[in-house]
Amino acid sequence: MASTIKLEIVTPESKTFSDDVDMVTLTGRDGQMGILPQHMPLMTELVAGEIIARKGSETIYLAVGDGFVQVTGDRVAILTDMAIAADDIDEAKAEEARQMAEKRLAQKLTDEESAHIQAALAHATAQLNVKRRRLK
Repeated sequence: MASTIKLEIVTPESKTFSDDVDMVTLTGRDGQMGILPQHMPLMTELVAGEIIARKGSETIYLAVGDGFVQVTGDRVAILTDMAIAADDIDEAKAEEARQMAEKRLAQKLTDEESAHIQAALAHATAQLNVKRRRLK
């Protein structure tokens, strides 16, 4: 039985993460789930939030946007619109983006504009949550 599982995270810009890990924790449409090697096959939606990958004694934290997850026994493939490692998050910029998105949501918007602003707010909130949790 395999002792690791390949985690691959792809955004429209690039392959953001690819490594063998011991466990992956992520938030799907139905809630948080932990994925270990030899997990049953699964496809689900990913919601904006945090991915935690454990590799030996190391814990890797990433802020992610909405997307899709495909799990096979030896691989977790994630396609998302945003993935940023905790160390790469600029807290001041994320806070500024969150505040701007909240102000825009208070204005009269089309459905399309509202969807874009909601996504921006989710991205900023995910980044802030990951970054601030790591600072504690």
